[in-house]
Amino acid sequence: MTKNGAHGGGRGFGAGVAFLAGLVAAAGCVGDAGDAGSDDWGPISLTFGHVGAPGSLYELTANEFARRVDEAFGDRVTVSVFGSSQLGGDEVLLQKLKLGTIDMALPSTVMSSAVDVFGLFEMPYLIRDREHMRRVEAAIVWPVLAPRAEVRGYRIIAVWENGFRHVTNSVRPIRVPADLAGIKLRTPRGLWRVKLFQAYGANPSPMAFSELFVALQTGVMDGQENPLAQIYSAKLQEVQTYLSLTRHVYSPAFVTVGASWGRLPEVVRDRLTEIARGTQAFVHQEAARMDVELLEAIREAGLQVNEPDRQSFVDASQVIYEEFGNSVPGGRELIALALSLVDGS
Repeated sequence: MTKNGAHGGGRGFGAGVAFLAGLVAAAGCVGDAGDAGSDDWGPISLTFGHVGAPGSLYELTANEFARRVDEAFGDRVTVSVFGSSQLGGDEVLLQKLKLGTIDMALPSTVMSSAVDVFGLFEMPYLIRDREHMRRVEAAIVWPVLAPRAEVRGYRIIAVWENGFRHVTNSVRPIRVPADLAGIKLRTPRGLWRVKLFQAYGANPSPMAFSELFVALQTGVMDGQENPLAQIYSAKLQEVQTYLSLTRHVYSPAFVTVGASWGRLPEVVRDRLTEIARGTQAFVHQEAARMDVELLEAIREAGLQVNEPDRQSFVDASQVIYEEFGNSVPGGRELIALALSLVDGS
């Protein structure tokens, strides 16, 4: 478990809710604990799970969020951050959100498996840069995607980042899609990522991130694809030979809550949402910094780095756009809208 500052968190939110309910009952209040007009609520301890390793962007930004919550609430609300899949991989974290046994998580690619329209962010070379992503967030995430997630039991309160993804492997440099032929490539558990690398000619297999290092070390997998922050923090440079800067997908990460959210006082929910959204600027700033610094660190670690022919990857990606547009209701329109926002129009 990672704690930020004085975040104690030995007690989960389940215990915090029970304590809160006792205070509400003692005060003679009727109904939900989410009364925005009442200040009669006791200490609340929240659990925040993610899959990032120590030193990852996930760890850095989740801890910054916890620090800001501590600054805003003091001992009244604390966030205990559990990284490195300590509370489970992405799929398990989503299940626990639904059950209310954890309070917050930071899913990324896995959202496309839970809610089909999130496959939009699996479309290769769709998101050009972080400014474009912020426009897509405003025009698509909040009005279209977030309500679909909420129907499935997941409430998104902020959009952070996983990052621009690149391919590493131990077989050969990847310059064009044909270079991926036959390579056993680990992917996250997302339907469209598997389809994408099948289209490129690789042999993709979904696998939990926590299992990846050993799979690469033992040769069960030849390669993988991830942002630089995930690659370096998980020490994948120790078990890989080549880094190809494909930049094939930009993966946002979604600060997500579940069943326990409604048991919080409304004033707490509103402030946590404000803090989570306000942390985005920090996330994007740190992500940009890490992209530069970690590329140099990966070079120094001995990986052979190459720039692929990206147009060849763009050309090989069109089949995925077609399939998404044809199989996901509204998919074609979402792609068109996202592309129309590239230049800020």
